[in-house]
Amino acid sequence: MQHPALIFSDDQAEAWDRVADQLRGMGVDIVEGTLTPAAEGKSTVLGVMGKAGSGKTMLLASLYKALQGAGVEIVSGDYEGKKRKDRRTLAILAPTNKAASVLRMRGVPATTIHRILYTPVYDPQYERIADWLTGNGTRPEVEGLTEQALDRAKAFYDGNASVPGALAAAGLRGSDFIQGWKRREEPLDIGFIDESSMLDDRQFDDLREIFPTLVLFGDPAQLAPVNQSGQMVFDKLGRERQLHLSRIHRQAEGNPILDLAHALADPDLTFDQFERMVEQAARSDDRVVMAERVDATLMARSPVLVWRNATRIRLIHAFRSAYGAPEDALLPGEPLICDGIELPLKHRKKRIDLEARGLIKGAQVIYLGPGTRPGFARLHVIGAEEPQLSAASIIKIEKPDEEEPFIPQAATMGATFLHGAAVTIHKAQGSQWPEVQVFAPDLWAAAQAGRSEAGIPLWKRLAYVAITRAEKRLHWVIRNRLARPQVPLGIEDLRAHSGAVLSLQSQD
Repeated sequence: MQHPALIFSDDQAEAWDRVADQLRGMGVDIVEGTLTPAAEGKSTVLGVMGKAGSGKTMLLASLYKALQGAGVEIVSGDYEGKKRKDRRTLAILAPTNKAASVLRMRGVPATTIHRILYTPVYDPQYERIADWLTGNGTRPEVEGLTEQALDRAKAFYDGNASVPGALAAAGLRGSDFIQGWKRREEPLDIGFIDESSMLDDRQFDDLREIFPTLVLFGDPAQLAPVNQSGQMVFDKLGRERQLHLSRIHRQAEGNPILDLAHALADPDLTFDQFERMVEQAARSDDRVVMAERVDATLMARSPVLVWRNATRIRLIHAFRSAYGAPEDALLPGEPLICDGIELPLKHRKKRIDLEARGLIKGAQVIYLGPGTRPGFARLHVIGAEEPQLSAASIIKIEKPDEEEPFIPQAATMGATFLHGAAVTIHKAQGSQWPEVQVFAPDLWAAAQAGRSEAGIPLWKRLAYVAITRAEKRLHWVIRNRLARPQVPLGIEDLRAHSGAVLSLQSQD
């Protein structure tokens, strides 16, 4: 197998070699393309750290392809066939649906940490179809499914490699073939974890229990998880376990958004100086915009990023007013953010089901309309592999200067949601959008407060995270104003996914 360093910078090539050495020590040789059974009791963890544009994703993708070429089996969380003692496996994970979808768009079969911690339990009849699709069985005959339906399932799987998606293409609902979910009891093998700066200690401990070999990819300049005292899991590894990518890769050179993000590393840079840099960038490149006011149309699909909760609530209220949304109901197309699951302990299986389908804390969701049962809502989970579902929902919308939110829809129990037209920069970590609006008055307030995190001014960390959420265009909003929307709110842009709706109603 050829070494892939020809396309790498020097520090990427060095990191590739270090990871390859660690994998070789665990029985997987990606240079020679050979595998040996995993040794009992051995474990290793490496951290690959670098700022935006340093090539972390390129490195991760190259390592994935090398492992796949060596015969390592990719575990997606959709379905796992019969285990073999000699098999070696790789799971590529991210903390959020959106972060996982960013990798999938680049050809890397990523899923969420929740989806790998919990495994689906398939109906035995449909398990035979899953075995056939994944190459571990012959084409089955299944009562109630025509040959044409099986052909549709196979065609879908060949293009998307998703077992639930393939079965949905055959005309089945999730509740037909998935009987429930269970906590993973047996360990896996190799785990690549993207956006690892978002991991808290509990998640890290869970991952170490499951994966003897862990490689963490993350950005040390981002914000540490809440209640972690400014520390990231990388800090536990020690210097010998940390690999640093410092060079900005050539694909990222000349990108004004990344230039602004990296300028924040200057310890002498003030907020006013930085804002002048944004202004200069906007004059020379249309990928940076100095915006006089917030664009309501953009808020429908990519939230305004703010620091303060009070700002978030005011902008949400202004967004709903601009679209003429009633106080007692949601409009189809309104964005939501999952705020967790409200279920008693006796309903643990239902909680697992909701989380495994993408309704995890922080997930970005679009409201499609009411479900067919009271308290249920039809939802589109941004970045999820099967994004559309119907679930028992408790939707809360906070109002300025009022302690209690109003609740336009509430099931007795289920997934809880806040409005998502604006979110805090902390909650935006792990996500990216084509265009991002950053509410600069909040960052100015953070600069005036004089707060620091891990020795770095808080406004600089906030600005870095907010800016690097933008894939193509950054809008630096300088005034507390909202521009009226240019088009009505709707869900037409989500129609392409409407053929594979998974229903959770039978779980209630």
